[in-house]
Formats: sequence, C-alpha cells, structure tokens
Amino acid sequence: VQLVESGGGLVQPGSSLKLSCVASGFTFSHVDMSWHRQAPGKVRELVASITKTADSTNYADSVKGRFTISRDNAKNTVYLQMNMVRVEDTAVYYCSADWYSGFKDWGSGTPVTVSS
Repeated sequence: VQLVESGGGLVQPGSSLKLSCVASGFTFSHVDMSWHRQAPGKVRELVASITKTADSTNYADSVKGRFTISRDNAKNTVYLQMNMVRVEDTAVYYCSADWYSGFKDWGSGTPVTVSS
C-alpha cells in the first residue's frame, strides 16, 4: 500500500487549496478514505472521510462548510478542497485508507501553513 499526498504549501487566510492523495497497491474503489491533520503539539485529528462509493461523507465540525472531500476511483485519488482557510488550519495533512477491520494505512503527509 502506498499513499502519496501533495498540494500543501503556504497560503494566506481566506484563500483556497486543494490536496490530493494518490493511492496504489490495493483496490482503491473497495476502501473508505479519510483526511486527517496534525498541528504542532497537538494530536492527529480526523478532518473528513468518504465512503468507497462516495455516497457518504463526514466532516469535523471545524471544517464543515469550508472543506470538501471527494474521490475519483478511476484515478485512485482522494481530494480535499480547502476553502476559506484559517490560521488554525495550519497542520500536516495525511490521507488514510480505512480498512473494514479498523486498520488504517497512512501517507507521509503534506504540510499546510496558513499565514499572512
């Protein structure tokens, strides 16, 4: 299993950013996927999740209405569209493959810094 995140960077408050996570080594369309983040000195937290068929999504309260998770099973890719970003969104963002057993495979993360 390999998960490779990209799209992070330095952005100003109020701007937009789109993260991507390309998966390989497993049947992507059979697995639920999630985005998580870990800010300096804080525990990793769930940001958003999406079922394998994209028929259901779930968001942390802190990002509802601003972030959108989506996936393209033909491209083995899950996305996180981040709009109206805030300073408190600064973190390393990780995608995960969420297996039915409860086990998760993780990517190495992409850093997002929101600063003026």
